[in-house]
Amino acid sequence: MKVDVYKRPEQGGRFSYLAVPEGRPIPEEATNIDWETAEHNIDLDQNTEPVHGLSADDALAQIDAKGYAISSISNKVRIGPNI
Repeated sequence: MKVDVYKRPEQGGRFSYLAVPEGRPIPEEATNIDWETAEHNIDLDQNTEPVHGLSADDALAQIDAKGYAISSISNKVRIGPNI
């Protein structure tokens, strides 16, 4: 499945990520958050490595259940130097 990935900054230099099927808008319940584009047209399937902290199995299950996937608190990705 092809997805578009968005990110939002969190505390401590970490980011949360949101994946939606390619070409679909960010779901209404998540539009009140300032998401920035991280990547477009990403292949997400069981044979790929996790994308921005989203494992393929978990992300695909979330997309099937609610139409989008979001990284969990335990999977927030740190970008930048340790501060």
